[in-house]
Amino acid sequence: MIVMKSKPAKSPAVSRKEATHERIVEVASRAIRRSGYDGTGVADIMKEAGLTHGGFYAHFDSRDALLAEAGDRAGADSVALVARIAAEAPQGQALQALIDAYLSPQHIASIENGCPVCALGSEMPRQAPEVRRAATLRIKEVIDLFARQMPDWGQPRAHEQALAMVCALIGTTVLARAVDDPKLSAALCAATMKQFSPDAD
Repeated sequence: MIVMKSKPAKSPAVSRKEATHERIVEVASRAIRRSGYDGTGVADIMKEAGLTHGGFYAHFDSRDALLAEAGDRAGADSVALVARIAAEAPQGQALQALIDAYLSPQHIASIENGCPVCALGSEMPRQAPEVRRAATLRIKEVIDLFARQMPDWGQPRAHEQALAMVCALIGTTVLARAVDDPKLSAALCAATMKQFSPDAD
């Protein structure tokens, strides 16, 4: 299972322009995770989407507008997948399922389709306000979803635990992807899983 990838929701009949817009955003949502905000050019996105560069401004006012929408799409996909994993887990096992999925080898290897915060977090402070706002809203949603799986959901402690857990999972994923030693990468994930698993001592 590729952890942070979800199937795009099917929508009612859309116009050709809307379908094209969706294709551009979908391509861009993968491109920013693969190459970073600064490494993602409009021309490359349009080419990958099978479109000409000149058609870009029929869909977006600026590159930042595209980046904000692409980041929001990537975040929305991640939120939807977190919610689905939690919902499909056996009773009382949602938190463990989320930890296992996030630190799975598949997610560690899946930068292009994985959690956008892990792929883009270090670049976010230098982005335009609309790009950061889109990311912030999705990060809050993920934290809330984790908090809802805590045994003491509804208490302030649950939110604090969710904050710490999300930070740990993101940080571990970043480090596990950064190192060139597969054993160290696996050890980083295993250590975090041991610390944050609900059954940990």
